[in-house]
Amino acid sequence: MNQLRVYHNPRCSKSRQALQYLDAKGLTYEVTKYLEETLTKSEIKILLNKIGISADELLRKGEKFYKENVKGKEWSEDEIIDFMLEEPKLIERPIIELGENAVIGRPTEAIDKLL
Repeated sequence: MNQLRVYHNPRCSKSRQALQYLDAKGLTYEVTKYLEETLTKSEIKILLNKIGISADELLRKGEKFYKENVKGKEWSEDEIIDFMLEEPKLIERPIIELGENAVIGRPTEAIDKLL
């Protein structure tokens, strides 16, 4: 069976809630702390494909970097991904991946779509 992987930011309450949700279901998973283990452009593109969303939809639009550097301008998918590489906090979290599918675990019940 494929391994569950959680792209996690320990400082984010929603991300911690996702881990608690998986623990409560008795599931095992691997954790990728994506602020420390920086994702590659290819990995971000694969996750976008697995979630089925555009790069813009994966952006955390409340972040200061977004408001100061991205908001209100037209950017290509690659340019948006480049922003995520430069400032990983821009990536919405948590992302839960299982095999060929992934979801953003907000709300935590969204994780059930994978299980």
